[in-house]
Amino acid sequence: MNRNSGIFLLILALFFACKQEQEDCTISEKVGDIPLDLTIKRLEQPLFEAKSEEDIAYFLEEHPYFSEMYLRDELYPSKEHLVSTLYGIPKDTLMQELYQEVNANFPSIDKLQTDLLHAFKHIKYYYPDFEVPKVYTFVSGFTTDLYMDNDMIVIGLDYFLPSDHRFQPPDLPKYMTDRYNKDHLVPMIVTAISSRYNKSDLEDNSLLAEMIFYGKAYHFTQAMLPCTPEEQIIGYTPEELAACYANEDFIWTQLIEQEAIYETNPFEVRKYTGEAPFTDAISPDAPGRVGRWVGWNIVDAYAEKKNIDLVHLMDEKNTQKIFMNSAYKP
Repeated sequence: MNRNSGIFLLILALFFACKQEQEDCTISEKVGDIPLDLTIKRLEQPLFEAKSEEDIAYFLEEHPYFSEMYLRDELYPSKEHLVSTLYGIPKDTLMQELYQEVNANFPSIDKLQTDLLHAFKHIKYYYPDFEVPKVYTFVSGFTTDLYMDNDMIVIGLDYFLPSDHRFQPPDLPKYMTDRYNKDHLVPMIVTAISSRYNKSDLEDNSLLAEMIFYGKAYHFTQAMLPCTPEEQIIGYTPEELAACYANEDFIWTQLIEQEAIYETNPFEVRKYTGEAPFTDAISPDAPGRVGRWVGWNIVDAYAEKKNIDLVHLMDEKNTQKIFMNSAYKP
C-alpha cells in the first residue's frame, strides 16, 4: 500500500474516527427506556467448584438446554458418562490453572453485562420481535469461543484472555488472537447476531456481494453499539484503520483495475475478504479482510445517500442496487 500519502492523512483519519465515536456515543432515551433485563450466568464456576458427581448431575439438570446444545449430551453413551467426564475436568491441573487465570482476568462481568444489555436494547428497538437469549460464560478449554443460537449465547472466556497471556487458543493464528479480547467480545456477538437480519441473494457469489454482506453486518453492529470505535467492530488496530482511510483511493483503484469486484471464484474472493494477516492481492501492507472494510464504506454511503433506515437496509438483497446507488468514490 502506498504510504506516501503522509502523516497528515493518518492524523486526519484518526481524528475522523475519534470525532465520529464522540458524536455517535449517545444512547437515546427511547432506547435506554426499553424494559429489558439481562443476567449473565457464570457456568464455569459450578463446574470447577463441584465437590461431587452429584453436584455435576444437579448442574446439568439445572441447565438442560446448555447440556443439550452446548455440551451435546446426545454424543455421550449415557448421562452418567457425561457427568463423569465433566467431573474429571477440574481435576486436570492445566484446566484448573486456566480456570484460575480466567477468574483473575474476569473478576467481574458487570461491564460485559451492561454492554450486552445496551446492544440488546438497540436490537429490540429496531426489531421488536427480538427475544433476549440466555447468556452464559464458560471455560471451554479452547474448544469453543462463542456458541450462539436464538435462545442461548455461551462465551468461552478462556478465548478472551489478553493477547499476551501465556494461555492462547492453539487453533488460531496470532493475527486473529490479537483481537480476541474484552474490547472485541461484544462487537463479535452483535456482528454474529446481524446475520439473522442480513438478507442476501444466495445466487450472487461475487466478491462485491460478499463485501456488501459484511458491510451491512458492520453497519448493523455500529448502529447497535454507537459507543464502540470502528476498529473494535472490524477487528483492526487503530493504525491499520487509519492506514486504510489514508489509502482508500489506492485500495479502491486496485479493486477496479484488477476487475475483482465481480470475481466469483471463491478462492479469489477469499483473497480480499478472508481471514489473513494482510490482503496480499492489494498490498502486503494492507490489513487482512480489507474487502470487508470497503464493503462497509459502500453500505454507509448508500444508507446516507438514500437516507434509508436500518431495517430496510438489512432487508435489501440487491447488491447491484446498493452499489450503484451508493455512488461510492473514495
